[in-house]
Amino acid sequence: MVKPPPGELLRAAPETISVPPADGTSEPKATSPFVNGHFPRRRGLIIGLSVLAGFLLTVVWSAHFVDSTIGDNVANTLLGHDAKETPIAGIAAGILFAFVSGLAGTFTACNIATFGAMAPLLGSGGSRWSRMLHTLRPLGWVSVGMLAVSSVYGVIVGLVGTSMPQFSQAANQPGSLSPRSIQSMVVYGIIGLVMCYLGLASLGLVRDPFAKISKRFPNAPMVFMGILIGAFLIGRPFPLFRQMFRDAAESGNPLYGAAAFSLQSIGNILVMAILFLIIANFTGGRIQRWLAANPRRLTVITAVAFLVAGAFTFLYWDVRLLARREIIPWYPTAPWA
Repeated sequence: MVKPPPGELLRAAPETISVPPADGTSEPKATSPFVNGHFPRRRGLIIGLSVLAGFLLTVVWSAHFVDSTIGDNVANTLLGHDAKETPIAGIAAGILFAFVSGLAGTFTACNIATFGAMAPLLGSGGSRWSRMLHTLRPLGWVSVGMLAVSSVYGVIVGLVGTSMPQFSQAANQPGSLSPRSIQSMVVYGIIGLVMCYLGLASLGLVRDPFAKISKRFPNAPMVFMGILIGAFLIGRPFPLFRQMFRDAAESGNPLYGAAAFSLQSIGNILVMAILFLIIANFTGGRIQRWLAANPRRLTVITAVAFLVAGAFTFLYWDVRLLARREIIPWYPTAPWA
């Protein structure tokens, strides 16, 4: 056999080196939509930079700007009146308010975590129509999980909402946590840690939680992401959402609660879904070709999206919140935050 010159071996070597997958097999093996089996080398660096980015985002994030400057102005413009000051008059007005307030809350702090769920949707190739179907199908399954949680929670609010922590309008006192704040901390703390775990799993550092169920139900991971997105409502302190929450709770109508909360969730992800459809389907396939050239790139994007969103969600809602309530002495924040 003729051996290639040593220089050729040196040039070819970087193309053939790969990190062995976590299950010990010799070939990369995808176990779920979030774990494609192609793991990058510098995983520690990816984790460190992603967590740092999530932390820095908590430092500069201004709840007043996204909730009031963006959220309130969007809702006021779409509704044609002051959303906070005008009472919700009837079920039809409540349904419209739910969708508009969800749309206005697209870029609130609790919604940033949804971006991690959509990263794997960028990896499809083929014609524009095949890419469109590849993107719409998982978005549909995300909606299944999201609407299941939203509608069930809406029914609960319609039945017993007036006795729930989110119904309270008591002001938060320094040095203590209101039941409303505790609910937000628990919900978003869990969501943040789950997102971080999924980021580590996509890098092959921990077991893929969807490895077994994906063999039988390939869409289960996307349904689970929908469940996480729907669960945002359980802890959401966004003022316009709480206004809708109180209206649904006072109505005592579980069907109204289910419809309103479902539309709130749809409004939350609508802009993001459209954005991903545009990126995935109207860029001439350039992104898909770039990802296909090196599958590790999709791994990095997925891991970074999960880790940044997870670190941000946990630190913002559990650590920074404690500092804002003066329970821990200090947390760094930008002057405008």
